[in-house]
Amino acid sequence: MVRSSLSFIAIALLLGCTSKQETELIQGYSEKVTYHKQLQKTEKTQLYQDNVTKVMLTATYLYTPNFENHDTRDEVFIVGLYSEGQTAGALNSDGNTLTLNGKIAKSVKALSPEDERLKALSFVTPWSNYYLVTFPHESSKKITLLFESTLYGKGELHFAKVAKYVLDKS
Repeated sequence: MVRSSLSFIAIALLLGCTSKQETELIQGYSEKVTYHKQLQKTEKTQLYQDNVTKVMLTATYLYTPNFENHDTRDEVFIVGLYSEGQTAGALNSDGNTLTLNGKIAKSVKALSPEDERLKALSFVTPWSNYYLVTFPHESSKKITLLFESTLYGKGELHFAKVAKYVLDKS
């Protein structure tokens, strides 16, 4: 009798601890899962002159895991480029180049500020220009975007097709 009473009280306490706030918290997290996944695939680099940011490049890797043995999909990124006073020019022109593991892009398409794809990104600024950049398939699990500016130098962005902690550190 005592055991069943204690069991009943324990169950009642556990059920009473589930609150409306907890349910709202879980629902809020579920709505933001895509946002946080995109944030994990976003990298940023800045190029400086006299300790002042002249160029800021952000890139979000749009890769989704595919468990096919021979995945040959292109590598697609949304790249944001901020150039102070627009003196540094556009992506892949005016002395700027963007390469993926040494390969040039297959296509670079400017995106309008109202583009739906930008609404899903985690890091969008109103002062940057955004581009949908497609590179040829890369079989390596580690990939590096290299942005080079003749005016301000170069910056690297490192991405992985698997979780970064799984990659060999060598």
